[in-house]
Amino acid sequence: MIEKLLPLPAAASEHFGDTPDGEGLFPQERALLAGVGAGRRREFTTVRHCARLALKELGVPPAPLLPDEEGAPGWPTGIVGSMTHCRGYRAAVVARRTAVRALGLDAEPHRPLREGVVSAVARPEERASLAGLDGTVCWDRLLFSAKEAAFKAWSPGARAGGIRPRSLHDIRVTLHPADGTFRAEILPDHPEATCLEGRWLASGDLLLTAVSVPASPAPSLSAGTNV
Repeated sequence: MIEKLLPLPAAASEHFGDTPDGEGLFPQERALLAGVGAGRRREFTTVRHCARLALKELGVPPAPLLPDEEGAPGWPTGIVGSMTHCRGYRAAVVARRTAVRALGLDAEPHRPLREGVVSAVARPEERASLAGLDGTVCWDRLLFSAKEAAFKAWSPGARAGGIRPRSLHDIRVTLHPADGTFRAEILPDHPEATCLEGRWLASGDLLLTAVSVPASPAPSLSAGTNV
């Protein structure tokens, strides 16, 4: 499914189940799971299994993928990537930094957000735009997912832009239902702010969103970058 959303320089792997708890983890990764519940251990293990399969496609040997102080995974030198997991789905995507400057990937269950969450993450103009859409897709959840993918691409490690949103409320997303794309821009408006273009997919019980920023040229508000 991910291949439909990302460019050819990227390699991806996805699983609809879990690998055995702790299988294939490096000692440094296993140490992070002390006292962690079984469900979280399975997520952690499987998504790193996906990441290492994707890295193998690029010819990159296995290595510990340790989270930074904000929880974003650390990648081998010269590699950018993104991981995601939700109930029944785990995935990772990677690319060489020479081809792709930043990646953001998010998966969500295809069901409406809980009451109150929309107002916490969506701006008034975004909520107004959702009201005019049909009921074929859980647009509120898709909006949330698009913001998550954009936030990951804007993370310090990705260095997709010179400024960074502090929360999902600082990202304004415009969904394009007709062609499965979206635009994400940082707020408040800034003359050097980055505008990212992404793609989305609704398939059964799953929503997927992805952002890919080519290595050059850098995206801008006046000229977005398509994935």
